[in-house]
Amino acid sequence: MNDVINYFQSIRIRGLGWLLLASLYLFANQPILIIVYIYLATVMVLRTWLAQFPRPAKIGLTVIYGLLLVIQLVFISAVVFPLRGQSLIYFPAKLIGVLIVLFPLWVERFVTTNNQTVFYLPTVEETATVSFDELRQSADKLSALMDNAAAAKDKVSVDHVKTILEDLPRHSSVHYINHGTLTDAYFDAATATLTDSKLYLAVSNTGSAASEMISVFTRKQFNHVSLAFDRDLETIISYNGGDNVYPPGMNAETLEFFHQKTGASVLVYSLPVTTAQKTFVIDKIAEINREGSAYNMLGLVSKHSAKPNIMFCSQFVYKMLKLAGVAYFDMKDGAVRPTDFIEQDYYKKLKFEYELKF
Repeated sequence: MNDVINYFQSIRIRGLGWLLLASLYLFANQPILIIVYIYLATVMVLRTWLAQFPRPAKIGLTVIYGLLLVIQLVFISAVVFPLRGQSLIYFPAKLIGVLIVLFPLWVERFVTTNNQTVFYLPTVEETATVSFDELRQSADKLSALMDNAAAAKDKVSVDHVKTILEDLPRHSSVHYINHGTLTDAYFDAATATLTDSKLYLAVSNTGSAASEMISVFTRKQFNHVSLAFDRDLETIISYNGGDNVYPPGMNAETLEFFHQKTGASVLVYSLPVTTAQKTFVIDKIAEINREGSAYNMLGLVSKHSAKPNIMFCSQFVYKMLKLAGVAYFDMKDGAVRPTDFIEQDYYKKLKFEYELKF
């Protein structure tokens, strides 16, 4: 019983999840919602059969995902959009249609919470049994949420939302769209730093629309991280949106990229490495440059990547450190946030170099 209650309490919508749900509610039409339902059902079925579930659980989950998809399609087609322009009930009905996008994720979370060995849905009695203490905790969480919403009103501006929505069509979370944007001159500059036995991490507060929106959910001031081979950041690189110049994915950055608002700042740290480890990272970046990359927009919510070279900034930096054998904390790369590079440095591997303020 406690496991079931803990499961429902553990459900969180993280990162840009709220933004994506709000965008679906405000802008999605019937075909878009149908595509989202089918895409998520397909992804969850594939994940189920690739995961270490017992075979009966895999079959059970596949059936559940299929039934959920049917319910979603029937509800959106027969209930929601026929009301459009006919009744005010359309608005709460569409809200429900957007929220049931999450049903497959909740089902999988329930199974994994039970150690991937037992598959069952909670009974009515189990879901209805809530203690007064849990109600108080929920009230406290709601109060905290309202306080955060009030503090975030300046960051979640119409201009920021418009900028992000206009940028979404440039992204792909399933295909490589960025190919060969790093030049030979970049790799020559990176190779010239091999006498410096350090890698440099730049954790930044850029003030970009995406950074400001992300900060609402992470409650962190710094929401971007980059990797550089030199102390002056002339070889700085990360996964980003391309600043409307290059396709989203792995791109070189400039100091101008970090100066998108008054008060923007960059914290620069160094990490000791060997020449071989530094060479490995340069070679790995060259390999990604040849193969292609894309920014993992969907991974900000799902914490997973459809392909190896589809990443977001902190996922990329951590993966480079991990592959080179110099990662100083242990996490799944899709769960790493920019501030984790500072907060998880329990053994003081990093050395603070300097701060840039704009």
